[in-house]
Amino acid sequence: MKKKYRIKQAKEFEEIIKNGNCIKNKFYVIHFKKSKFDYDRYGISVSKKLGNSVFRNHYKRKIREIINNYKKNYINGRDYIIILRKGAISQPHQSLEFEFNKMMKKINEGKSKNEEKKIFKNNNYPTNNLYNNRLYKDSNG
Repeated sequence: MKKKYRIKQAKEFEEIIKNGNCIKNKFYVIHFKKSKFDYDRYGISVSKKLGNSVFRNHYKRKIREIINNYKKNYINGRDYIIILRKGAISQPHQSLEFEFNKMMKKINEGKSKNEEKKIFKNNNYPTNNLYNNRLYKDSNG
């Protein structure tokens, strides 16, 4: 993966995790946010709790390989932070690949839970009591 497609700075990681959307399964947690670039960028994180540096780098290479094989399917100008979970350790490469692609399809279809919550919050549904009391009085006379 070329350097321009990588996210390396801690500030960028924090900003995407804090302000972006998130989707999870038993293998990955993927945080994503609309990017200021025309191309996708990826940051990969494997916790020290999962293993030593050789182990972590091995899984980062696996994830980079999966991204390189399928990134043409998902070009949409987003930044992604991919965090490997403990459940992915004992799994074969094919299942990691399948789950990653399934999650990326969900993201591109807009089916993450956080996106749904934000869409619901942004619709101007009246929730204050004054409005509800007025409706109740009008309907009851």
